[in-house]
Amino acid sequence: MARVVVDVMLKPEILDPQGQAIVGALGRLGHSGISSVRQGKHFELELDGPADAAALERIRELALTLLSNPVIEDFVVRAG
Repeated sequence: MARVVVDVMLKPEILDPQGQAIVGALGRLGHSGISSVRQGKHFELELDGPADAAALERIRELALTLLSNPVIEDFVVRAG
């Protein structure tokens, strides 16, 4: 059994209101020195077989069509 991780983040040019809300909350809670936060999604998929090239390509297609919105989000797929 293998694990594949998919991390999805908004593209840099897309406004991240959740990240901005977190930065505001950090300041109100007394945490200084953090000027920016980007919030994303983290998926861990357990595979029945190995995380070989074919499996990673299948997961990339899944990330492209289901786990992310490629118009506004980028993603990274890695065995892990």
